[in-house]
Amino acid sequence: MKIKQALFAALVLGIATGASAQVKPEDQIKFRKAGYAFMSWNMGKIKAQTIDNPSSFNKDQVLAAANLIAATANSGMGALYGAGTDKDVGSQKTRVKPEFFQQQDEVRKLAVAFVKEANELQKVAATGDAAAIKVQFGKTGESCKACHDKFRKDE
Repeated sequence: MKIKQALFAALVLGIATGASAQVKPEDQIKFRKAGYAFMSWNMGKIKAQTIDNPSSFNKDQVLAAANLIAATANSGMGALYGAGTDKDVGSQKTRVKPEFFQQQDEVRKLAVAFVKEANELQKVAATGDAAAIKVQFGKTGESCKACHDKFRKDE
């Protein structure tokens, strides 16, 4: 059974990798911006219900937002940083600093940390414990900020 799962995972990864390699740089930038914008909107929903207005806390809404954040973190968005996406392309502007493409070990470290925190946010959100979610939300946000501080240009 485990062999079948491993083969299936390899097949899916191969298909996804092949498909992303065919995506034009302009579309890669557009898709990654959309992914981060949707994730940010969901982070905002959690912030609104755990920090800004805790009396509005709705565990189902928070869990749905945390699920989306974890899914996006685990979606392989790194494939959307292909060749030619280090600068504006066509109608798509990017805020990625050139260092992002030059310091892949640091990028990998920050990405792994973000995925870890996003997965933990999903796990904690499933408990419905608003106080614990607030703490983990802070850790997840800090992992986002670490990458932004190092690799995102100010507007």
